[in-house]
Amino acid sequence: MFTITESAQEYLADLLSKQDEKGMAIRVYVTRPGTPYAETCIAYCKPGEEEETDQRIDYAGFHAWVDARSEQYLEEALIDYATDKMGGQLTIKAPNARAPKVSDDSPLEDRINYILYNEINPALSSHGGMVSLHELADDGKTAVLQFGGGCQGCGMVDVTLKEGVERTLKERIPELESVVDVTDHSQRENAYYK
Repeated sequence: MFTITESAQEYLADLLSKQDEKGMAIRVYVTRPGTPYAETCIAYCKPGEEEETDQRIDYAGFHAWVDARSEQYLEEALIDYATDKMGGQLTIKAPNARAPKVSDDSPLEDRINYILYNEINPALSSHGGMVSLHELADDGKTAVLQFGGGCQGCGMVDVTLKEGVERTLKERIPELESVVDVTDHSQRENAYYK
């Protein structure tokens, strides 16, 4: 899956040993995986904060929880620690974090992001706009979207949402029932159509 170098393991074990919480671990995950905005993260993980589907990996002096959804995006990732004049720096290189890995059985969020970033946003970029998935609503069948750039405050955003974004998403992902926009469109400075 990923590699934590010996120097990074020593650094993390030392860092975790200094925490007040007994049994503190780390959690490794990717936010917005498979998109151009993906970020690979390491966070403290108190006992009980791990997700039920997380995988546990034991190291000398600590353990790591790995987000199940992020696993495929962490392939070939390298977590390293290098000392320098300022002390040292922990680095994460995850070459597959931004690579779209989507199939019909991928999580709904991944499939929505794939369509947004690879099909819809290239068209919106001609107007300086973009749209991203803010969240999936509690019902799991509603995509809550947020527009930015030239789409924020644009006079045609309702048409773009209903006739472009929603239609495309619902055609490609039949289990998606609705699409909602949570953008504050009162900000019109960059709007393509005012």
